[in-house]
Amino acid sequence: MASKNATDTHKHAVNLKVRDDIRSLIDRAAKAHGKTRSDFMIDAARRAAEDALLDQTLVQVDPGSYKHYLTVLDQPPSGEGFERLMNAPKPWQR
Repeated sequence: MASKNATDTHKHAVNLKVRDDIRSLIDRAAKAHGKTRSDFMIDAARRAAEDALLDQTLVQVDPGSYKHYLTVLDQPPSGEGFERLMNAPKPWQR
C-alpha cells in the first residue's frame, strides 16, 4: 500500500457553485495577478486555511516569561531602526 506524503501530486476536483458576479470578480482578480481562476482560488483558499489554523495556535509560557513580555510591550519604542522609520518621508507627504 502506497503512503501519502507532501510530494503527492494527485489532484482532486473541488466543485463550487458561485453567483455570476462573484465569478466575474474572481476572474478579474486572477487576471490581475496573471493566474488562472483555479490557481487564484486555490492560493486564496490555502492562505485562508493556514490563517484559520494559525488563529487556533495556543502559546503557553511560564508566569515569569509572560511578565517580561508585558514589560517589553509597555516600553516605548526606540533605537536606530525606529528613528529611521519615524523620519522617513510619508507617502502622503511626497
